Amino acid sequence: MSDSLRNKVVVVTGASSGIGRSIALETAGRGATVILIARNAVKLEQIAAEAQEVSGAVTYSFPTDIGESSEIDATFNKIIQVTKHVDYLVNCAGFGKFEQFMETERREVTEMFQVNVLGLMYFTRLIGRVMMDQKQGQIINFGSIAGKIPTVKSAAYSASKAAVIQFSNVLRLELKPFGIKVMTVNPGPVYTNFFNIADKSGNYVKNVQQFMLDPDDVAWQVVHYFGSNKRELNLPISLAVMAKLYNLFPQIGDALSLKFASRK
Repeated sequence: MSDSLRNKVVVVTGASSGIGRSIALETAGRGATVILIARNAVKLEQIAAEAQEVSGAVTYSFPTDIGESSEIDATFNKIIQVTKHVDYLVNCAGFGKFEQFMETERREVTEMFQVNVLGLMYFTRLIGRVMMDQKQGQIINFGSIAGKIPTVKSAAYSASKAAVIQFSNVLRLELKPFGIKVMTVNPGPVYTNFFNIADKSGNYVKNVQQFMLDPDDVAWQVVHYFGSNKRELNLPISLAVMAKLYNLFPQIGDALSLKFASRK
């Protein structure tokens, strides 16, 4: 533990579990004032108490559905009431579901984009304006390796994450004149509750064990790059290399994806 983030304000969406929770506790362990955002109020209160204990700084929790713009507005108003600045925004909120696209209900696709993309974009715009006034800050958006490497049964989810990646790329250019950094984090499969929704059969988790990441390890790597000019963090290295090769050799990539990476 250190005081490297003392007097810094970190806002984390999707903070009730998985990578979001790990990032909240990692930043709290470095002395940050953490603002936790997620739908589950009970879990947020538990994590807030834990974060405040390790940081010694005030921790705030604001239950919010990132898929609802009215709730985002209300939460943003609460944020600016408790702090005058935001140093880091980490957008972790999101979900997915693995099934053939032709069998996916329109409602599920809409909800996925509402949370993974539109809610992220809207909340980022609100916090981004605060950072523009400050002339400093960093936005970290969670995409996914799925937004770079296509696999079956993930059309909607992969499309939503590809949208986050490209949104972040453009945002980086637009906010650079204001001293604001933008980094995209694209993890492969992670040991989180994500797969309880996305992969009810459990088959995918069994087939990608060798690529599975620990959320605490991901959190440490993300926080390590706080304040840096790093554009993109792709994890694990093996899948990061695969993503680069896919761009160079897409036909071979399709064949390999069907044979090795589409075991859902």
